Amino acid sequence: MRKLGKLSAAVLALGSAWVWAGAPDAGSLGNSLSLRVAVDSNRGAAAGAPCADLGADWALCLKGRLILQNKGGNAIAAGSGWSLYLHSIRRILKLDTPQFAIRHITGDLYQLTPTAAFQGLAAGQRLELPLIDEYWLLQESDVLPRPYVVVDGQPPVLLSDNSSDDASYLLPLAGDNWKNPAGEQRPLVTLEQRYLNFTQRGPQLSAAQVANRVIPAVKRQQLGGGQLNVRGLSFNLSGLSWEQGQALSTRAAQLGLREGGVRLEGKVVGSSLPADVAVAGGYRLRIGERGVVVEGYDAAGVFYGVQTLFGLLPQQGGKVQWMTVEDAPRYGYRGLMADLARNFKHPATLHRLLDQMSAYKLNKLHLHLSDDEGWRLQIPGLPELTAVGGRRCHDLSETRCLLPQLGSGPDNQSGGGYLSRDEYINLVRYAQARFIEVIPEFDMPAHARAAVVSMEARYRRLSAEGKPQAAEEYRLLDPQDKSNTLSVQFYDHRTYLNPCVPGSERFVAKLVSEVAQMHREAGQPLQTWHFGGDEAKNILLGGGFQDVSGSDPGKGKVKMSEQDKPWGRSPACQAQIAKGTLRSVDDLPLRFAQTASRIVAQQGIATMAAWQDGVSGASASSDFATQHTMVTEWGTVFWGAAQAANGFAAKGFQTVLAMPDYLYFDFPYELNPREHGYYWASRDTDSYKVFSFAPDNLPQNAEVMPDRQGQPFAVTSSAAPARFAGMQGQAWGEIVRNDATFEQRVYPRMLALAERAWHQAAWERPYKVGETYQLGMTHLVDKAALNADWQQFAAVLGWREAPKLERAGVGYRVPLPAVAQGANGLAVTCEWPGARLQYSNDGQSWQVYQPGQNVQARYWRGASQDGMRFSRVEGQSQQR
Repeated sequence: MRKLGKLSAAVLALGSAWVWAGAPDAGSLGNSLSLRVAVDSNRGAAAGAPCADLGADWALCLKGRLILQNKGGNAIAAGSGWSLYLHSIRRILKLDTPQFAIRHITGDLYQLTPTAAFQGLAAGQRLELPLIDEYWLLQESDVLPRPYVVVDGQPPVLLSDNSSDDASYLLPLAGDNWKNPAGEQRPLVTLEQRYLNFTQRGPQLSAAQVANRVIPAVKRQQLGGGQLNVRGLSFNLSGLSWEQGQALSTRAAQLGLREGGVRLEGKVVGSSLPADVAVAGGYRLRIGERGVVVEGYDAAGVFYGVQTLFGLLPQQGGKVQWMTVEDAPRYGYRGLMADLARNFKHPATLHRLLDQMSAYKLNKLHLHLSDDEGWRLQIPGLPELTAVGGRRCHDLSETRCLLPQLGSGPDNQSGGGYLSRDEYINLVRYAQARFIEVIPEFDMPAHARAAVVSMEARYRRLSAEGKPQAAEEYRLLDPQDKSNTLSVQFYDHRTYLNPCVPGSERFVAKLVSEVAQMHREAGQPLQTWHFGGDEAKNILLGGGFQDVSGSDPGKGKVKMSEQDKPWGRSPACQAQIAKGTLRSVDDLPLRFAQTASRIVAQQGIATMAAWQDGVSGASASSDFATQHTMVTEWGTVFWGAAQAANGFAAKGFQTVLAMPDYLYFDFPYELNPREHGYYWASRDTDSYKVFSFAPDNLPQNAEVMPDRQGQPFAVTSSAAPARFAGMQGQAWGEIVRNDATFEQRVYPRMLALAERAWHQAAWERPYKVGETYQLGMTHLVDKAALNADWQQFAAVLGWREAPKLERAGVGYRVPLPAVAQGANGLAVTCEWPGARLQYSNDGQSWQVYQPGQNVQARYWRGASQDGMRFSRVEGQSQQR
């Protein structure tokens, strides 16, 4: 036998087949293999796929192909000895080939192993494996990156051809496969369709036309007859701490304002302000010949008044009209949730986020710090939470780390990391200086896999050290629990911590105590603890499934006798049922929430928050031990959120609106497969849609926007009027694998969120019981006023705020061009004025488009002001 180069294993040629003589080389496989996915039909059942028999939810599945290609210069041998691990956000129901076996590992991770029937791959050869997935694949981001090769005894190796976060691994969708099979009514967004969408919103405005408008808009404003030239500021602010004053000075420097110059005085005046602005955060701003004066109801009011001055100024400063502004916030809760658990976000990114939140008067940063895929805060005494739960790698025992998820690759190529104790304290301190409350969330009892696995690693370590009592102290599962469950994101029963074991309550008490101490050290005593509480269920017991004996063609078939509710076969829980201390495992999520509320209250924390399903079954907020109970309402408007939100408020819950169809910032900006994002509630959440949201009159939204398929729907205001605590944007992180993508998802939508959370627009109708709203059927909303207001907002964003974001180092989403054929050549516009657009005829050499310029171009893209970042390229060849 002749050795082939320096390979550790030789390959023999036998006729036309290849076989490994020994173990294959993982490095060679990683450099050679390429993986793509093709969709043949997103309507799998209509194309002959046995969706129901394979157990697809609501019998919805797709037919496609998993395409393996050898892009290397050498053949890949026949035989086994290696596996390919790949990520899939859709359940893989069947891989119809004798050459490979597929096995679900956990979550989105699958193992693909060649069988004896695998004949190898010659250089350049493709192998197309028939595939059936649950639901559909509609966006490029549905196919995750970073599959990797594993060979026993060798380090796992990433497929080099599948390692980018930016490339697409989904082949272009043919025909109408871009449409949601549930019934898509809207057109695909192309250059031309985008032009139609944007121009229907009215004419764009010049910078001069919005010189006196700010984001967020103010309650009232009276203009004077002169102008004040502001190139620098001399601060004289009373009522603010040194740190708060420094935050404003830093913002001024970021805007290019000099130290010294126009005198800026600020003071707290309390109830001497008019009654409607004499509230927390209210202020009066006077700009005149002699300088600027801010009178705040409280310190926050002084701070926000200065931010309004900054909002009136362009980058580097300039002239501002004399005026008097009287203003106050619409809601006391104006928030953004950042998901650090699925994919970590670094402290510098979070500090930039806090800077921008304070600039636009948002005041709550909700940090999602734990989930199935990661634990993101160092907790003294529990090192495994971050040593194991803070990183992902290929360790099937999950002793060293969590298994790879969400395209993270075999060794933490994306998503890993955590905040140290000191970093968290510094972050809270930084937020406090900007009048922002940090709300930590540790999701439980479901979405708790990172904690459960970490505490099992702790259990094994301490048991091996001969410390059985210490090992059990914070153990979160019942080792005898054999419940067969599948969670929303495809994990087994270890996704749920077990409320019936004593370690769970001890764990919560330890966690709350440690985090509360961090907040005390940061100078911001913990005011709100977010419990999470969502999705404690087995999805296979949902309405889209039936027993294998069923005959409904519209439901997936599963062996119902083999399915359990969470904790259904836990001896610890069954013992409590036998004693009569627990009626049913159905009661455990609510009971555990009540237990957590007692722990939270004992720490002197006034409010416990939860996602709405975390308090499901409670009769009132008084069912919990904390002084206040907050509900983060994440139902969609088209699925009844209007009535649900009013219902929670009527029960005394502080209700924060977090509607996915408007306020989930991980969703696509527009309906195009090249857009990235989850889309279960919306495929087109752009800044205009966020801006159009009417939070105080939720039924009104049904007249302005359709449902997720573009279908009109009706909502009647049947519930009694309610006062909501506020609203919050959600930056979920499943497919947001790096900080740059995070900023593209958040900005500029966060500015539209801030507009609605602070300011109630004139086009928002008051809530009135008995009114019905439906797009195309009712005509109660003044859409002309909405569009005129939007154009003012968009002009401020384009002319003033986008340059400020860029100067601050924020990687906002670069807007896309909108191009249509006009009578005198191409007509060109964009989402907001002032954006830079470029064109090309070869896709290589780019020219800056000047407004009104008569050009003929094949390709278009948007560009940042500094010309360093670009949108995707679009042109006739890019339209699907």
